[in-house]
Amino acid sequence: MSTSLRVVGFLAALAAVFGITLAAGRAFGPVEAAPAHDGATHESSSASGSVASPSPEATSELPGGLQVSQDGYTLRLLDTDLPAGPRTPVQLLIEGPSGTPVLDYTPQHEKELHLIAVRRDFSGFQHVHPTRDADGVWSTTLALTPGSWRVFADTAPRGGNPVTLGADVSVAGAPVPVAPPEHDVRTATVDGYTVTLAGDLTPGSDSDLTLSVSREGRPVTDLDPYLGAYGHLVALRTGDLAYLHVHPEGHPGDGTTKPGPEVPFVAAVPSPGTYRLFLDFQHAGVVRTAAFTVTAGSPADLPSGGSSDHAH
Repeated sequence: MSTSLRVVGFLAALAAVFGITLAAGRAFGPVEAAPAHDGATHESSSASGSVASPSPEATSELPGGLQVSQDGYTLRLLDTDLPAGPRTPVQLLIEGPSGTPVLDYTPQHEKELHLIAVRRDFSGFQHVHPTRDADGVWSTTLALTPGSWRVFADTAPRGGNPVTLGADVSVAGAPVPVAPPEHDVRTATVDGYTVTLAGDLTPGSDSDLTLSVSREGRPVTDLDPYLGAYGHLVALRTGDLAYLHVHPEGHPGDGTTKPGPEVPFVAAVPSPGTYRLFLDFQHAGVVRTAAFTVTAGSPADLPSGGSSDHAH
């Protein structure tokens, strides 16, 4: 066989192999690269309650507060190293997809932005509402003690979906450690008020929780409306401080929701683990915060051999 015939035969065979490969690719679709991770494992609950690790494009499925940027929006703190003090100034921006400060928001629970601050040992919880200037800079003060803090900006830029962004803050000084509770805490006392929590957290599904408020042994039946409800509940997952949206049932003035003593909520947690819950309620014109600890899932479901303080 001549050299030219051998070359033609080789090219024909190569074309046939390429055609088979192309057809297989069309039949089975492209092979996607594994999603990149930033060093932490995040979960999201699917409709069946299973847990999966989403790709970076699926950020809206993550629990809130795990990222400084999400859905095109970025939380930028003007200073992440702050002094300790009872009224430490804090300033921040929410930057939009264009990189410029967001100037228009859709109010959520009567406010354009809810700022949550908590030290990483869950002490010092605060829920405040900064003021915004014409340039989009939000300003407030926080009572900060030495240590590592996490701040959450819970907001809804107009034209976009509600988003919760999180960032770390370092507060100067030697921190005084606060030991975590060894067991679930379902009763809290604050300023003479006793608040009890009923209901369980079931990973991967909606859970009904009821907070009941009493004072000196008598039910409180005249709670003040606060942020469009008779209470505002924040849930944080231990380990990574994932911020979970908890929705109140009913609202003041709807004809059926009573102003206490019970305040019902619906919570959805994505994974087994320990969660810290903080209830803000208002009575006699003063807002108070009651804190709880609730474990979701059975001990066999918890990571690290039953230790729930490292749920990720």
